[in-house]
Amino acid sequence: MKRHLRHKARVAAVACAAFLPFSLGACTPVPDVTAEVIPEARAEPVSVRWTPSPSDSWQWQLSGALDLTVDADVYDVDYETATQTDNDTLKENGRHSICYLSVGSWEDFRGDAEQFPETVLGNIVDGWPDERWLDIRRTDVLLPIMAARMDTCAAKGFDAVEPDNVDGYVNETGFPLTADDQVAYNRSVAELAHARGLSVGLKNDIDQIPELADDFDFAVNEECFRYGECEAYKPFADEGKAVLHVEYQGPLDFCAESRRIGLSSMLKPLDLGPARSSC
Repeated sequence: MKRHLRHKARVAAVACAAFLPFSLGACTPVPDVTAEVIPEARAEPVSVRWTPSPSDSWQWQLSGALDLTVDADVYDVDYETATQTDNDTLKENGRHSICYLSVGSWEDFRGDAEQFPETVLGNIVDGWPDERWLDIRRTDVLLPIMAARMDTCAAKGFDAVEPDNVDGYVNETGFPLTADDQVAYNRSVAELAHARGLSVGLKNDIDQIPELADDFDFAVNEECFRYGECEAYKPFADEGKAVLHVEYQGPLDFCAESRRIGLSSMLKPLDLGPARSSC
């Protein structure tokens, strides 16, 4: 299964017209949309929400048959393919679960794929032909869909949410997204999770950690050692918030430094199957 990697922000720009068979008007600014989405779920007190601890080990599996025997405190798994029974089994074994979903891209294989109008679909996410960036300014369209997905997470017994692709503004999305657009959208996504009693993790989006660390309960990072970015997670570590970190290549020679910074780290194959090597 494909994954959005931090280094996608480093790929060369791709012309909008190359990937948009529809009107090129989608590549131009749209009017500011301020329609508010009121979560149907009642917000729970912060003390009620479970949050991962910096000392927790974690497993991240998004492909293949879910292996519930991995020795990890926290499982991060797909919101559609994981079942309530899977979560019940994890809880019976004293474990917690994080609900993976993409909030910044459209995936053609999702059950709700037809709910996204063509006007919010942008460039193909580099390397993943079944995925396109979303126009996150269109909160009137996107937040109700994401709220419904998080309702699914809550109904299946997940404890937290990992919203993916929350750094579109530094990628070639086909839309003129700004840093302010991204901060506003990411905060709205966090509010949707909190309204359902779910904790929420900030996935990558390293440049906006200073602005968003207070809005998110933990962080998820891909390859901060490879890119020399792990020190950016100090705002999370200083507040005692977990940073769930993964590297995809090389040996486990980053573990001592990981522990110093306060990360919960592991090494995994890029396919994100069940295999893992934990620090």
